[in-house]
Amino acid sequence: MEKPANPQYPIHPLLQHRWSPLAFSNKPIATETICSLLEAARWTASCYNEQPWHFIVATVENPEEFNKLLSCLVEANQIWAKNAPVLMIAVAKLNFEKNGNPNRHALYDVGAAVCSLTIQATSLGLFVHQMGGFDATKAREVYNIPEGYEPITAIAIGYPGDPQTLPEQYQQREFAPRQRQPQEAFVFTGNWGNN
Repeated sequence: MEKPANPQYPIHPLLQHRWSPLAFSNKPIATETICSLLEAARWTASCYNEQPWHFIVATVENPEEFNKLLSCLVEANQIWAKNAPVLMIAVAKLNFEKNGNPNRHALYDVGAAVCSLTIQATSLGLFVHQMGGFDATKAREVYNIPEGYEPITAIAIGYPGDPQTLPEQYQQREFAPRQRQPQEAFVFTGNWGNN
């Protein structure tokens, strides 16, 4: 299934075809491919080259670890994410390594790294669904994430699956048209709110 964006202006095909499905195939992803995704994240720009991103990775090849990460997702996301062959949690280091001061750009940098990972995945025929719907406190506990680090987002990665295998309410989401605000709603000149 494809749901390409309908952009107002031309954009790269990888960006146009990136979307966040709920239906994933259980086809495994090769370890080398997962490493390529993480390599794309690794080479992302960051404030002072701090690289504050960390990724906890679980694959279906290790059911115990996969179920451990799956248990950190909210129930509504577990229903569909259990079919993705790879799950991750992206974690931000909140303080600069060089001086211990707060890095107010850490969350931004982790988001940029996940974006790089996502575009790399799209180029390889994979899809990425990022989720705010996970229990960060539970993730911190089950993975012994230390103080000074913050779980930011959960991620499901896989090849596209059959939307008909989803429960009805999820099928409706899967087939719903994609929507975005027009640029006029978020691009300003001179003063806030001025187009």
